[in-house]
Amino acid sequence: MRDFLTEKAKSLKPSGIRKYFDMVETLPDAISLGVGEPDFVTPWDVRSAGIRSLQKGYTQYTGNRGLLELRKLISRYLEERFSVEYPPEQIIVTVGASEGIDLALRATCDLGDEILLPDPAYVSYCPIVSLCGGVPVAVKCSAENGFILTPEALEEAITPRTKAVVLAYPNNPTGGIMTKEELEAILPVIEKHDLLVISDEIYAELTYGGRHVSVASLAKMRERTVLLGGFSKAFAMTGWRIGFACAPRAVDGAMLKIHQYTALCAPRVSQHAAVAALAGGFKDGFSSVEQMRAEYDRRRRFIVQSFNELGLDCFEPRGAFYCFPSVKRTGLTGEQFADGLLKTEQVAVVPGSAFGECGGMHVRCSYATGMKELNEAVERIARFVENLAKNRKESEK
Repeated sequence: MRDFLTEKAKSLKPSGIRKYFDMVETLPDAISLGVGEPDFVTPWDVRSAGIRSLQKGYTQYTGNRGLLELRKLISRYLEERFSVEYPPEQIIVTVGASEGIDLALRATCDLGDEILLPDPAYVSYCPIVSLCGGVPVAVKCSAENGFILTPEALEEAITPRTKAVVLAYPNNPTGGIMTKEELEAILPVIEKHDLLVISDEIYAELTYGGRHVSVASLAKMRERTVLLGGFSKAFAMTGWRIGFACAPRAVDGAMLKIHQYTALCAPRVSQHAAVAALAGGFKDGFSSVEQMRAEYDRRRRFIVQSFNELGLDCFEPRGAFYCFPSVKRTGLTGEQFADGLLKTEQVAVVPGSAFGECGGMHVRCSYATGMKELNEAVERIARFVENLAKNRKESEK
């Protein structure tokens, strides 16, 4: 038989994250700091709304854009929480923010178009650009500059084929954020080269020490920004697969057409649950979100301090629920460190190389797990690092 696979499919590399998830499943005593998922359960009022929708027989398709009630609430949510105005008719309810990324790139990326991506960044961006026929271009970010995109780095990466830049802040895997001033600094470069901005703001509610600033809230940026968000992280709703996309009208129309032919609509039960999440949030000041953020902040401070005390230089994350320590002082690469740690101490972290070339000497650790597990994980990591140092000294004798 002939080879039915496309060259794109054959060249596509498996996710660097999944390998470690699969290995953890075979180790009963393993502690995973690899999963990017809240350890909180979806709030009961949200779950009960999903249950009620099933009991009432709401099992049909919704319109392609999603329930109007939900889109009105998303519109209000964006305006009140992030000062961004999008009417309900310019919002698409998606199957998680991940579908939004796919829709945005498929709607805008032609063959050979170059898409600028922060490096390191979420594992899906580069493969999706390639699947669209585009060329992913990494823009190097470092701990020294807060893992942000600087005007100088952007300008240097731009060519006549550059079409868009992906902003991924708060950032996965680094926890870096971009302040209003840092965003404003790159706007002249974006406007000068007439670039589209695809802004993945799934961690917008999880910032520490100040509110998230959406690039779409800045002057003249809404008309050239695709804003992506969702319920997975802030509302502990990862398995519900519910997100949203807001875009300039022409881009929105193209994304909607692709959505019609692929997903058709997001799951109805999840949309009813999302309605409850936002409606309840407006009633109680989003108290469940605030409680989760406070708990993540406690864990954040603990794990960053722990890594620094172990001699693993750790950039202080200001958003999301990841830290990105450097393992350079151990003499190992991030992948070697992650492999050794899992095999000897049964702690799973993700090598930074999974998120781009700039992450090669780092590992990503999620603190979206309980303090008991974090304490035990830190003890095991400390033992691993100490044994590495002992072995190195013995080999030097």
